Amino acid sequence: MFDARLRSPLLALAGMDADRERVESTIHEAVRNSDPYLTEIASHLILAGGKRLRPVVAMAAAQVAGTPPSDDVVRGGVACELVHLGSLYHDDVIDESDTRRGVETVNAKWGNLQAILAGDFLLSRASEIAASLGTEVAALLARTIGWLCEGEIEQVHHAYDVGRPEDSYLVSIQGKTASLFGTAARIGGLVAELDRDIVDALTAWGTAYGMVFQIVDDILDVTDSTEQLGKPAGHDLVDGIYTLPVLRTLALDRANGDELAALLGKPLVAAERDKALAIVRANEGVESAIVTARQYVADAEAACADLPDTAATEALRAAPVALLETAHPSV
Repeated sequence: MFDARLRSPLLALAGMDADRERVESTIHEAVRNSDPYLTEIASHLILAGGKRLRPVVAMAAAQVAGTPPSDDVVRGGVACELVHLGSLYHDDVIDESDTRRGVETVNAKWGNLQAILAGDFLLSRASEIAASLGTEVAALLARTIGWLCEGEIEQVHHAYDVGRPEDSYLVSIQGKTASLFGTAARIGGLVAELDRDIVDALTAWGTAYGMVFQIVDDILDVTDSTEQLGKPAGHDLVDGIYTLPVLRTLALDRANGDELAALLGKPLVAAERDKALAIVRANEGVESAIVTARQYVADAEAACADLPDTAATEALRAAPVALLETAHPSV
């Protein structure tokens, strides 16, 4: 599967290709276990590929002072990636998903019990790594796992709710997605022993970038094809997860909003999903969501004003704009 988000300016930083190889080596080593069966399950989504954006963010954050990322920075980024992967294992059980990254999900291939336990194993490995990096990093990662759970609960609480408040959506993605990007950036700064005001600015950047990331992901879920996504298009609609472009479409004039609302509020068959997607794609909800994402791009750019003037900072400044470009080429 081709993902335009792989074009992130963060990947253009000097030495980043070699650093990503360090990430791959470290993440494979982290999940290796004496039990080959557990190793196979825990490695399943790792072998399927991925952008590894959270380790990339940690390494880029560590470079804003002009020094290359240490092995400990790489390990901190891998801890964040393992939390992300563990959450995906759990999400696929909750959503009853069959595919992820173009391959069978762990729950589809081995069952829900194995997926849940393997997800827990990945979280435990992440916690071990964080503990080795100091009490502040360990506490931060533990709190972030809590934020992920809070975001997921908020989302589940409003499943199939056509009256879902927009604030509920924003709170949910803040917890589920943005918090981990903020934590990855903060860990990069902490482990690199940067000044505290720089660490705080990196955290603000990462959180804003994460908000852009999730809004863009939700836009692509309703605008891209199954082949482009590597998972079923409109899957969130089917599962009753109403994201920002859908909520904005529901809030449109009575004719379009009511037509969409009449379809939602329950699981959708394929024909209903396709009709709902057509309504969202044909109206202003997507463009309205892009406007909101652009506000978080501005927040990320503002955070960069408090960072040193280096190549890494320039990459951080450009990354949210490039990310939004994947949802709207004219941005």
